Amino acid sequence: MLAGDAVHVPIIDSHIHLFDVERPQGVPWPPKGSSIYKSALPERYRKLAAPFGVVGAIEIECSPWPNDNWWVLDIAARDRIIVGTIGDLEPAAPEFGKQLERLHKNPLLRGIRYGNLWNRDLSRQISNAVFIDNLKQLAAAGLVLDTANPDPKLMHAVVRLSDRIPDLKIVIDHLPELAPPEDSAGRKELDADLQRLGQRPKVFAKISGIVRRVHGHVPLKLDFYRDRLDRIWELFGADRLLYGSDWPNSDLWAQYGDVFRLAKEFISTKGSVATEKFYWKNSLRAYSWVKRDAGQNCSACV
Repeated sequence: MLAGDAVHVPIIDSHIHLFDVERPQGVPWPPKGSSIYKSALPERYRKLAAPFGVVGAIEIECSPWPNDNWWVLDIAARDRIIVGTIGDLEPAAPEFGKQLERLHKNPLLRGIRYGNLWNRDLSRQISNAVFIDNLKQLAAAGLVLDTANPDPKLMHAVVRLSDRIPDLKIVIDHLPELAPPEDSAGRKELDADLQRLGQRPKVFAKISGIVRRVHGHVPLKLDFYRDRLDRIWELFGADRLLYGSDWPNSDLWAQYGDVFRLAKEFISTKGSVATEKFYWKNSLRAYSWVKRDAGQNCSACV
């Protein structure tokens, strides 16, 4: 894919990961031996994504190590392409409030991530008063909860969490990855949960994690993914869908240009107004990210 295929509106990539495999302590992810086990830092990302019109990115945690929140914020401070970070904290921990207060002093911190990652289970925490009270602090601070790795159980937990904390902004990551259950009762329950989430203005969804491997092959034609994407569009509409590449995790399946092209082909059929919302307006509404560069001044696009 050539740079000429870039979209002519500023693009905020709402889902990338940063890590440095050269650190003495190593990294908890990706594992050694993986094809993506090489440092993923802002300079490398900028060279890859800028030709497609990307002017900013939101880093999403890929480490449960507490000190890596500070490492990411330090790396982000050095490159203005990073407009926000989503950290990792444990809301069930008593020290959550103090940790959040310290991290939130840095305006680049825009929230935390929780879900099917690092042996966590959101559904088990909904009845935990400490967990809920701490996430109420997150909501009161205007910060976001990103979810991780969708499955039907997680979607039901997100509904319950939204019931408990209606003011909490929630961003569902990688919704195109969500595979419906094989049994009709399970599909019906999942559809009901997605319908509920689609009706809640504080719940957003990312068109990230589009591509997948099927029988050893990765389809790169939009038609293969269109049904799921159209269903997500029906649920969340033009105002609550965000673009995310999932780089460099996406390199396990396809090149950045292929991932970008699929998202572009999908959203381009929805018109110019929806395209602008998808690429930057909705991420600004969800994350209130920090404009750090002249190219991120999107007022000219309104």
